[in-house]
Amino acid sequence: MFYVYILYSQILDRFYVGFTSDLNDRLYKHNNIHKGFTGFTNDWKLVYSETFLSKSDAIKREKQ
Repeated sequence: MFYVYILYSQILDRFYVGFTSDLNDRLYKHNNIHKGFTGFTNDWKLVYSETFLSKSDAIKREKQ
């Protein structure tokens, strides 16, 4: 299964949209300091997700 998800950071007042095959692990990685857009803060909260059977369908939805 694949997931398209939307995260929100109150500190940045920004949303982030992504896709993954492991939603819990991906959220953990977003909230631990790393390089990249979401690495500047660790307050990302999951506000929405959708489940897909295929990776290609998840990628299409993410781009919408």
